[in-house]
Amino acid sequence: MTTPTRQLIAPMSGKTLDLATVPDPVFSEKLTGDGLAIAAESDTVVAPCDGVISLFFDTKHAFAITTDDGVQVLVHIGLDSIIMNGQGITPLHQRGDQVKAGEPILKLDLPLLQKHKINLISPVLIVNYDTVRNLTPRDPDQMVTCGTDPILSYTK
Repeated sequence: MTTPTRQLIAPMSGKTLDLATVPDPVFSEKLTGDGLAIAAESDTVVAPCDGVISLFFDTKHAFAITTDDGVQVLVHIGLDSIIMNGQGITPLHQRGDQVKAGEPILKLDLPLLQKHKINLISPVLIVNYDTVRNLTPRDPDQMVTCGTDPILSYTK
């Protein structure tokens, strides 16, 4: 039986980047997962897929959603946003919440983050990528729209 291809949608608007080009070895060397990054340009971050928020960092800079089929998707806001200790990031959900693709999860204060020179390159990763097949990220240097454009596809 063939497993259907599943897609993740853009959790934020911006330009796509190849993970290998992200200037942080934790992401470029796929130490935390495989996927792509988006240079964030929107102040709303939405769920890239349906699932349960299984992880929400206290500093609000990253969250993970676990899908019904066990795939864990991590959305990391910026590369160094952890230094803000939650400032400029307002959570709209919490750990344990059931969410649908496109549902707002975070609100960003972009002027504040930019004032503090936070690099808004935001990795979107499948953490347990060894459980999926045919993981295909969208090509780099493409503009994507928050909540609508597909950015990653995979089969289970």
